[in-house]
Amino acid sequence: MQLQVSNSPFNHEQTELLNNLLPSLTETQKVWLSGYLTASLSVFNAGTADVSVAQPSGKTISKEVTILYGSQTGNAQGLAENAARKLEGNGFQVTISSMSDFKVNNLKKVQNLLITVSTHGEGDPPDNTLSFHEFLHGRRAPSLGDLRFSVLALGDSSYEFFCETGKQFDKRLEELGGTRLFPRMDCDLDYDEPAAEWLEGVISSLSEEQGSTVSAVPATITPESEHTYSRTNPFKAEVMENINLNGRGSNKETHHIELSLEGSGITFEPGDSLGIYPQNDSILVDMLLKEINWDPEEIVKVNKQGDLRKLRESLISNFEITVLTKSLLEQAAQLSGNEDLKALLSAGNEEKLKEYREGRDLLDFVRDFGSWGESAQEFVSILRKIPARLYSIANSLSAYPDEVHLTVGAVRYDSHGRERKGVCSILCAERLQPGDTLPVYIQHNQNFKQPKNPDTPIIMVGPGTGIAPFRSFIQEREEIEANGKTWLFFGDQHFVTDFLYQTEWQKWLKTGVLTRMDVAFSRDADEKVYVQHRMLEHSRELYEWLQEGAAVYICGDEKNMAHDVHNTLIEIIEKEGQMSHADAQDYLEEMQQNKRYQRDVY
Repeated sequence: MQLQVSNSPFNHEQTELLNNLLPSLTETQKVWLSGYLTASLSVFNAGTADVSVAQPSGKTISKEVTILYGSQTGNAQGLAENAARKLEGNGFQVTISSMSDFKVNNLKKVQNLLITVSTHGEGDPPDNTLSFHEFLHGRRAPSLGDLRFSVLALGDSSYEFFCETGKQFDKRLEELGGTRLFPRMDCDLDYDEPAAEWLEGVISSLSEEQGSTVSAVPATITPESEHTYSRTNPFKAEVMENINLNGRGSNKETHHIELSLEGSGITFEPGDSLGIYPQNDSILVDMLLKEINWDPEEIVKVNKQGDLRKLRESLISNFEITVLTKSLLEQAAQLSGNEDLKALLSAGNEEKLKEYREGRDLLDFVRDFGSWGESAQEFVSILRKIPARLYSIANSLSAYPDEVHLTVGAVRYDSHGRERKGVCSILCAERLQPGDTLPVYIQHNQNFKQPKNPDTPIIMVGPGTGIAPFRSFIQEREEIEANGKTWLFFGDQHFVTDFLYQTEWQKWLKTGVLTRMDVAFSRDADEKVYVQHRMLEHSRELYEWLQEGAAVYICGDEKNMAHDVHNTLIEIIEKEGQMSHADAQDYLEEMQQNKRYQRDVY
């Protein structure tokens, strides 16, 4: 393999000399040279400091690297941990930390800083970045003239503020005087390749600064063996049960799904999620094929590795067709030359573009603006890979070995004159039968974990399918015989038809594993009542639990429920603690810092 500047610490001149020399060496010469370099490097290292290298200019370049991550579901944390392993393999000394655990006063001491961070919701920082984000953008932020940094930003290009949190960190570090080691990399949902490219660039840049004291190794994401199941190598889990939890006459359809993990070696903890790679509805695919008029049997490449599939099969299994990203529309405009589409994408039409994308899919787009490209291959070349869907795990592995349970609400709605269906939820509701298999992986989430001390009281708020992780919490507490008090707030539309897992909660209340439960069924009375109203009704007791050290967990819809519950908690703390509004906010922020307030919201 030829050395290049991009995959080695050598400059262009050195690379050319080595590429000319190395092929001419005999095996004996190569062995001798390898031994000589190893011996000379050992002598050099014995006489130098462990964490720094003196440069010809006299300036000392630190070999210490600090990695900070901000993660809501665990992706950014996983990439940070991978980066730490690779850097340590290159001779660097690495400190890795969640932003919430990092002591901000130490920032001015850091010379090499890497940030991996996701963007949550509509451009919001993840929960465990809030204090660091506020500090960095506040008046107390220090001058960082000696800092070298690089940012890996994760996001979803279907949202308007794609990778916004990463962009904010990148901009602010530069404003404070920092210098980029490597340009910020913005990653969409399929982030493995760009993340590997970013890490390789970072290592190359750091290695160049260290001169010959560091030998760079490839920074690609470590491939799993065929027996190690993960996001890039999912396990095909067999469906054992698929049951509709809602009663007859309900407005909802919520499925309890049990999958077998037997033989996979997969493990998880309460609070983790299961990723599912779904398939698109074949009826929607056939409607799309009718519009684009390409041969369904035509063979197309479905990834950069060159894997081949028939067009129809690829649209079912490989490509996203239910979401319109801005990037997709821009690329389609270039390939099609459609003037109306170009006008929609032009400056000044941002709100119009946002409105168009909302609630429409690829079929709508093709009907409105036509197809693009001169071949089926060109058509699929700009489509995104189908992203996995994450679901909170609804069981304890201790209680159900080799099984994983999910609580999935079927998504159906009308938009722009057509019925729309959730890709994964309707797969589960309408097409998934016992004996079928689903490609799955575990998404570990350290930001939604029960207290390490089982005697710590916990308060759980989970309306609708947000109940799922709390079923796993209570099962686990039953298995380990935890003594801490437990309080669950649950809500849905109707008591008779929508009380999910009712008999299980009643059993746990009877045995004492669940200390108390308050429910809110919004459609059973003239005035709608939600979980936050039940919390307010019991504000004094709830505050007493907080004062006793209780941890609070929220799972479910972020835009409405989680926002309302958050404000309700502040209201309760302000009222019962006789505090100012600002002090109540600080109280809740301190709980979050101490991992006593955790959210799994979507």
